[in-house]
Amino acid sequence: MVNPISMLLGFTVIALVAGFVANLIVGKGKGFETWELFVAGIVGSFVGGTLLNLIFEGDLDISPIGLIGSTIGAIIVLAVWGWVRMRTASSS
Repeated sequence: MVNPISMLLGFTVIALVAGFVANLIVGKGKGFETWELFVAGIVGSFVGGTLLNLIFEGDLDISPIGLIGSTIGAIIVLAVWGWVRMRTASSS
């Protein structure tokens, strides 16, 4: 059994890494704030990381497949958020 504090810290670090990697891939030049990257990483981690971990590992432990899923999820979240942000800015 993993210590809950260690697991929370691990998820936080994974969310940060996933958000910044997503920014490198889809966010260049779009001026995302650090908090937006963190939120994209958290949402991506919960959705992508949890799904891939459950599908491939069958549990919720921290693993490399969870990091990959978190990054993919963060890329999707950041791309959608950038599109929404662009649409609302152009309609104002």
